[in-house]
Amino acid sequence: METGVHDLELLIRSRVPIILIETADEPRALELFTRLAMAVGEPVMRWSITSGLQRLDLELQPQTHAKDPQQALGHIKATGTPGIYVLLDFHPYLEDPGHIRMIKEIALGYGEAQHTLVFISNTCELPEELRAFSARFDLALPDHEALEAWIREEAKKWSQAHPGRRVKTDSVTLARLVHQLRGLTETDARRLVRNAIHDDGAITEADLPQVTKLKYELLDQSGILSFEFDTVRFAEVGGLERLKRWLGQRKDAFVAADAMLDPPKGILLVGVQGGGKSLAAKAVAGLWQLPLLRLDFGTLYNKFFGETERNLRNSLRTAEAMAPCVLWVDEIEKAIASGDYDSGTSKRVLGTLLTWLAERDQPVFLVATANRIDALPPELIRKGRLDEIFFVDLPDAVVRSQIFDIHLRKRGQNVQAFNLDELARHSDGFSGAEIEQAVVAALYLAREQRRPLDIGHLLMELEQTRPLSVVMAEQLTALREWARHRTVAAN
Repeated sequence: METGVHDLELLIRSRVPIILIETADEPRALELFTRLAMAVGEPVMRWSITSGLQRLDLELQPQTHAKDPQQALGHIKATGTPGIYVLLDFHPYLEDPGHIRMIKEIALGYGEAQHTLVFISNTCELPEELRAFSARFDLALPDHEALEAWIREEAKKWSQAHPGRRVKTDSVTLARLVHQLRGLTETDARRLVRNAIHDDGAITEADLPQVTKLKYELLDQSGILSFEFDTVRFAEVGGLERLKRWLGQRKDAFVAADAMLDPPKGILLVGVQGGGKSLAAKAVAGLWQLPLLRLDFGTLYNKFFGETERNLRNSLRTAEAMAPCVLWVDEIEKAIASGDYDSGTSKRVLGTLLTWLAERDQPVFLVATANRIDALPPELIRKGRLDEIFFVDLPDAVVRSQIFDIHLRKRGQNVQAFNLDELARHSDGFSGAEIEQAVVAALYLAREQRRPLDIGHLLMELEQTRPLSVVMAEQLTALREWARHRTVAAN
């Protein structure tokens, strides 16, 4: 018996009156119950607003008189025979007090008439009155064999539509495609396979980035996660040599599991604003050649009780479906800092995040950045939650010279015409972001004067800028003192 059917049978036999299944793969869930009917020896009925009640395991005419939710629940309650009733997209009707009461009476009467109600919807939240009688069941994702079988079936269909031609691919690309399709429903997986095949009758390395992009668009419809398509190469990040070395040591253990090594979980980057933390977070994905997802806590929060945590769980589930990947949480302290007026939402968000960090079993590498260390709870920054805390300080003279080189080249300038050491001396105390803005401002000045950019334009802009290290000198000193014995220097 398939694992999913076995687990579902155990749940049914545990005498739970209400089972909740949240999934977009309704056909697969119904197929599971069709096969379950033979195992438990009970009739399995399905209900929808369009067809009413009908036997799921037999080809019988539906009872169209029971299309109305109230009538359907009344019919179930009045039936003395034990049975499983699969209710499709019933969630809009769970706001009706009459429906809630009738469902509760069915659950309370389970000892006399064993009626198991199964709610299947994309999303469904049970009212408080029904939660004590319920259990959730997570539909297992398609395994490697199922995904590969679907690819071969779609390839066969393409060949039948193009007589004399066969879909071309190789074992390595096929394995990578199967890996990328994990987490998708059968319908969506087949659609992405057809999209990869249809133009040239081949599945090649060039098809994989588009598959990744389309997969993300299918998985995340909330806008809370954003897919970063252009991850920065680490060559474009000045300094951070210790961080680069640390990541280089752990790349293979994360991408390909090693039984002798614990896979890395994630890192926290603490430092001054504009110091390169966000750029480094993007570059991790570039270095490891993995998709980068950014979690936006600004869109995560919801005014309704429990919805914020639900949004976070859904986002983390999407990240796991995209695994292996890098999950970037920028300015994490803004999301989990407890406030006086948030009704405990921040604490619940922190609890959800910590639970996920401890229990996740998919390769999702978390990169969190923070500016205010005083707002970070000890539960997050203690060892074991994340692998390491790196302090990203202001760049030294050598790194400042590298940053000038990077931004001048990016803007088409001849770097040999500039004295980078002199620019580094005059930019003491500048962050990477401030150096970049000095280059941008100097280019505008040169255009205004209708002259090519030269070192004089850059020095003038540096002279006129007051960096954060001067404006916020006290805060920077306190941050450095905190980090001295608590973090690892990134550079």
